[in-house]
Amino acid sequence: MADCDHPVIVVVSSYLPRKCGIATFSYDLVTALDEHVHDRPPEAGTIEITAMNDSRDGYDYGPEVTHQIYQHSEHQYREAADILNTSRADVVCLQHEYGLHGGEEGEYLLQLLQRLHKPLVSTLHTVLNDPKPKQKEVLQAICERSSTVVVMAERARSILREVYGVPPDRVQLIHHGTPDLPFGDTEPFKERFGVAGRPTVLTFGLLSPTKNIEVMIEALAKVVPNHPEVVYVVLGATHPAVKELSGESYRLSLERLVVSLGLQHNVIFHNRYVSFADLCEYLQAADIYVTPYQGRDQITSGTLAYAVASGRAVISTPYYYAEELLADGRGRLVDFGDVGGFARCLDELLSEREARDRMRRAAYDFGRQMTWKSVARKYAQTFEEARATFIDRARELVRKRRPPMRLSLPELRLDHLFTLTDDTGILQHARYATPARSHGYCTDDNARALIVAAMVWSLTKDEAMVPYTQTYLSFLEHAQPEGEGLFRNTMSYDRRWVNEEPSQDCQGRVLWALGHLISHAPLESMRLLATNLFHKAFASIDLLRHPRSIALSILGLHYYLREFSTDDEIRATLRRLANRLKKAFLDHQSDEWHWFEDIVKYGNARMPQALIIAGFNLDDKELIHLGLQVLEWLLEIQTQQNGHLSLIGNHGWYPRGGERAQFDQQPLEVASLIGACKAACRASDDAEWLTKMRHCFEWFLGRNDHGVSMIDFSTRGCYDGLQLNGANANQGAESLLSWLLSLAIMHELQTGETPEIG
Repeated sequence: MADCDHPVIVVVSSYLPRKCGIATFSYDLVTALDEHVHDRPPEAGTIEITAMNDSRDGYDYGPEVTHQIYQHSEHQYREAADILNTSRADVVCLQHEYGLHGGEEGEYLLQLLQRLHKPLVSTLHTVLNDPKPKQKEVLQAICERSSTVVVMAERARSILREVYGVPPDRVQLIHHGTPDLPFGDTEPFKERFGVAGRPTVLTFGLLSPTKNIEVMIEALAKVVPNHPEVVYVVLGATHPAVKELSGESYRLSLERLVVSLGLQHNVIFHNRYVSFADLCEYLQAADIYVTPYQGRDQITSGTLAYAVASGRAVISTPYYYAEELLADGRGRLVDFGDVGGFARCLDELLSEREARDRMRRAAYDFGRQMTWKSVARKYAQTFEEARATFIDRARELVRKRRPPMRLSLPELRLDHLFTLTDDTGILQHARYATPARSHGYCTDDNARALIVAAMVWSLTKDEAMVPYTQTYLSFLEHAQPEGEGLFRNTMSYDRRWVNEEPSQDCQGRVLWALGHLISHAPLESMRLLATNLFHKAFASIDLLRHPRSIALSILGLHYYLREFSTDDEIRATLRRLANRLKKAFLDHQSDEWHWFEDIVKYGNARMPQALIIAGFNLDDKELIHLGLQVLEWLLEIQTQQNGHLSLIGNHGWYPRGGERAQFDQQPLEVASLIGACKAACRASDDAEWLTKMRHCFEWFLGRNDHGVSMIDFSTRGCYDGLQLNGANANQGAESLLSWLLSLAIMHELQTGETPEIG
């Protein structure tokens, strides 16, 4: 991990080995920034990647890729915001191109940006002068959220101001980065490619019909009689998106054109994705570079930038970026589709060596400001400025957004947690507020305590939480016998395990706790141990049959997948468990009874929460809808006419066809309802669930059947339950942890944004 004094930059982009131009750009930018780090370690920090995938399977990325988003999965953008918000990131650097993101014109990206609480620097690879309404809406939203918008051409800056209404002081011009190649003779490089002594013309980049290569081939046919040894090299694989839709039909059409014009001796196709080293040598072998692209709106081109900075003589169509980059004698412009114009320019440059060399020198001198070293330095400066101005920018954004839900929350104090915890773990019970040693410890409560400790650390970064997190994790490690996956639950105060049948709920709860720690661990060593224990427990997961234990396990799998999103076995198990939970519901439901069993007992909302979270992970809207439906019913049967929460009591519970017990009401149930409403809000994007969370939370503060506070603010403990005659004066672990988990979630909401789904 990086030193905490060094800023951490997270780049959100496609990335190598994915084959696309922005993936290459991002790889080169990250490499240059990394070199900048080594030059100036205190200021430059470290770089991580959140990779945009065009397939669910993703790619074999390097270790710098810490998270992945499947571009067509809407919920993964929201999940990525959760991860970035709780990560080490100091600045997020977005590489934007419409085609990289799912939804209409890439609008899924806005799900991430609307929830992001980090300084954002956005590099725009496309800025359209005449956008469609949705394109304009998406780009305006990106610019509104960004602390700084980076463009690669002055024309893009003016378009942003005139068309999109972006203030000029928010836009920064940083050229497209290029390799720093020496200016020299082309001949030493030609022999390797079999073109020694021949005038060489080059086009490189992913091949697609928009490149208009046929125009150049037809122009070449007019030039060959005067320059019979000229060779035109078309370098690059077919664009993956084009290949998926139409195979190699465009390349084959070009090959047929070459044959029909008799240019087999003069045109060479290299159908491959070349390495950076090879590309540099191809560039240095070329005398002339051509970009006969169609479409005026192209505001940047990495291939053209490379050609100019390497000192090539360039002929191009007059798209916006080419007009700017080739001004002042740095290249020649030919109208779109003008075969004769390309032929005349090519003939002149091949015939006039001095004119060609003057053009090359002008391009090379201009390109010194475009080298990756120079570009990385400018980006690093921009990141620092974005960090410095973020607080004021965040305030501006808050004023323009929906007013956040505010509640005068008690301070997140852990006094009673520390009182109940010793060097073994958290004790189960208390006599009033004093730990009751006679009842010993249980794995259930230590699992809950681990979740609370990790969540509080994630919110506060309070180092005091680290040893307590270690203690609870150590208890769980000891609770799992060597070579077994099932956990023991009850331990006496003298540290002896009580012989009992394994608890399925305990098993599910520990999986939840371990998954949560894997996703929120303060230390990498904790994450490693939690992952090890998780996999041992996972081996026994199909033994779970009770709906509640299945639901708790689903929560654990969800958190695990946040850290290891490509684990297909875990994802398949998540689907299997979700379907098992869904079947339990369908087997028991009726018009009046929306439940998974014939009795409603305790921790009930974890079951609809699990359906919602599973549906969110699996892009299964039916599971989400079912979970929301069940949660609505559960709230309905536990809400009085005046709006306060009246929980199902444990003296009889709520049997099908029977009466609902009113007492004793347990804090555990409130915590489960708040967690479920949190998931519902994120999955449905309906802010009404925030209001329901608030109503549930107020049960702790006195909005309940007796109108009494369930919190002892002198000890910071929570009373064990609401009884017929008032609050149970004991303040044990389960009630305390239910309170702290609920309070931590409510503090998350004070940011004004929907919290993470889990």
